[in-house]
Amino acid sequence: MRNYAAFRHIVEEAEISVLSVRLFMLVCLILIMISPAMAGNLDIRLEGGGVWFSRNDVRIPGDTGTRFDMLDLTGKGSDPYVRIYATYNFNEKHALRLTFAPLEVVGTGWLSEDVTFRDDVFTTDSSVKGKYKFNTWRLTYRWSFYDHKRWRLGFGAALLVRDADITLEQQNKRQSKDDLGLVPLLHGYSKYRLNNRASIILDVEGAWSPMGRAVDAALTAKYDFDSGWYIAAGYRILEGGADNDDVYTFAMLHYAHATLGFRF
Repeated sequence: MRNYAAFRHIVEEAEISVLSVRLFMLVCLILIMISPAMAGNLDIRLEGGGVWFSRNDVRIPGDTGTRFDMLDLTGKGSDPYVRIYATYNFNEKHALRLTFAPLEVVGTGWLSEDVTFRDDVFTTDSSVKGKYKFNTWRLTYRWSFYDHKRWRLGFGAALLVRDADITLEQQNKRQSKDDLGLVPLLHGYSKYRLNNRASIILDVEGAWSPMGRAVDAALTAKYDFDSGWYIAAGYRILEGGADNDDVYTFAMLHYAHATLGFRF
């Protein structure tokens, strides 16, 4: 029964992802049609693959709740995921990138101890359904300050909009903690050209404060075709969380990703 529920969730998640991809592509196509000056400078890519967790600790409220391992409910994965990117290059040095990165995992399991979560106590005598959602939109500016021979280096900043939610359900009890907010990030980029077509890229965005941290780093091998299409594959790590009186949550995610992109 649990396997069926997990399969149904994957199907529903895939349907949502496909709809998001189509909507995103339609918006980019409209932008190209209404702005001829954008043609030749727009890069759209779809990234997908598998994601799995090595950590997902939660305590809500952050000062009086019970700390528990969300992986006992949702599992470690791997789960399918998708990201969509649209990058507009103003010139060789300046670029803007829009990223849509949805993420949601759902599962049912057993808590290792009674857990105080918001206004309820979830017990060990019956199974608990858990949901972890962390959807983000990100707008990134990059300045490529060095481009010589094999190396291209860039630096910039990003503004992340997060739509997060953690939910527990047990019989007639249901408690949820959602969070919608803005997070400023720093951005770093390096590209090493192996030859005229192949390259290795390190792309990092992150921030740190006494109340929390976030880092999203990807190491990717990329291959360009003459037609404007390109493919890529690599590894991504996402780590971070918050620690305050309202919420304590820290997670570490690992991604095996493949990319298909096109330069208009």
